[in-house]
Amino acid sequence: MTFSVSVVIPAHNSARTLGACLDSVYAQTAPVHEVIVVDDGSTDRTAEVAEGYPCTLIRRTPNRGVSAARNAGIAAATGDILFFLDSDEALTPDSVANSLEILAADPECGCVHGVIAPDPLFDDGPVERYRVLHAHWWRVRGAGVVETAFFAQAAVRREVFERLGGFDERLRDSEDLEFSDRLAPHHRIVLTDRVVALHDEEHRLRPLLAETFRRALVLVPALASARRGGRRNLTANSPASVAAAALTLATLPLAPWYPVLPALGALGFCAANGRLLRFVAGHRGPGFVPFFTGVHFLVITALVSGAAVGTVRMLLPDRADGAGAASATAAEPGATPGATPGTAPGTGAAR
Repeated sequence: MTFSVSVVIPAHNSARTLGACLDSVYAQTAPVHEVIVVDDGSTDRTAEVAEGYPCTLIRRTPNRGVSAARNAGIAAATGDILFFLDSDEALTPDSVANSLEILAADPECGCVHGVIAPDPLFDDGPVERYRVLHAHWWRVRGAGVVETAFFAQAAVRREVFERLGGFDERLRDSEDLEFSDRLAPHHRIVLTDRVVALHDEEHRLRPLLAETFRRALVLVPALASARRGGRRNLTANSPASVAAAALTLATLPLAPWYPVLPALGALGFCAANGRLLRFVAGHRGPGFVPFFTGVHFLVITALVSGAAVGTVRMLLPDRADGAGAASATAAEPGATPGATPGTAPGTGAAR
């Protein structure tokens, strides 16, 4: 079966990465029917970069978020398959061809999505190397038939949107999770390591931790919603890893009297992440492991703290600030427990 492919790229202030993204699309081994860039209220040279390529450019103001941008691309697309690609990512050359092969072999499969490469699109330092290594690790580990789709690099049959509608435009985060809730009961979802994208990730520690905390505020409600729907989400961090980090934090005040307690928690954290750390050592060398471990502990600490604050807010009656609303923010869609954030604000997928 021959499919026509429309590549839809939502973009917001993506001038730095959009060229590399589009270069990767036009270098695909499978022919692409059309490329649609949706410039969602950018204030940089995003539109100018897009105009240098033979793509369709849709300019929208003001910025309305990734869901609205993707829906605009869906409305303009004419292909049988819509391939969504974030503008801060670049595909490996056979990614589109591999996704089409998987869809053709399985008529019940409605969505094929891929993994993050273990190396960044642009290497801006060790924090970014940490981010992409961890993102690559847990996605590859979860490859197969899944119940959650990530649309940063995903091929979706057009009839899926004809049946289910588009993305929820009220959501700037967690749109993947909400759409997956509608998608999984009707179509098979495949996560494959044959679709690979290099990602330009957050490279500063403080914004990374702040974003992790923010997204974790609705982690508990999101997990509860998934369980009520009978869905089993992908796992970014093991329960043992999260528990060990929480134990270390809880026992730190006792360190002057019982230093063995936080030390045991730290050892437990390293043991719980043993396979991950061995992967890191193999890819980046043993010297990178201590840095990776320290940042990973801080990220999970931010996650545990955010989840705890979010749970308290959820339980408090008459919250004036509405902080418990799951439509505002979320942990990385479908990843449990404690997924790390997917895209930094103001970059990539028109967040």
